[in-house]
Amino acid sequence: MTNSEKLVTLLKEKELKIACAESCTGGLMAKKITDVSGSSEVFELGVVAYANRIKTKVLAVPAKLLEDKGAVCAEVAGFMAKGVCMLAGSDIGTGITGIAGPTGGTPEKPVGLVYVAVYMRNIDKFFVGELHLDGEREQIRNTTAEKVIAKVIELIEKN
Repeated sequence: MTNSEKLVTLLKEKELKIACAESCTGGLMAKKITDVSGSSEVFELGVVAYANRIKTKVLAVPAKLLEDKGAVCAEVAGFMAKGVCMLAGSDIGTGITGIAGPTGGTPEKPVGLVYVAVYMRNIDKFFVGELHLDGEREQIRNTTAEKVIAKVIELIEKN
């Protein structure tokens, strides 16, 4: 059983719904979940928000935060997770923002730097993580999506 299948099964068992907000993964996490038959019972919404104005307008990420810290930071991932959760009315929201490369990296924010967040509405709590990944663009994107799916499974099992 893949982690995506495990997640869908767990969400069904717990009667939970999930929504995903993604930037650098371009909807890959949503794809991995919706590749599983029966995921329509638990998957509510996926938003691919590359543009900062969309992060602000759709996901309620404060424009000032984006101006001050940029799109790739822990706080933005958190706002994305909570924003998509509230937008969808789901139980769980995820947020992913980072630099998949091969371009776009800086010494302060290198390629492979990704911030991920999971928001759990029933307990009003966040998990926010910072990843430092190696590899090509597709590998970074795939590893990120897999790590977030695994984290959601872990958090559901704990709560």
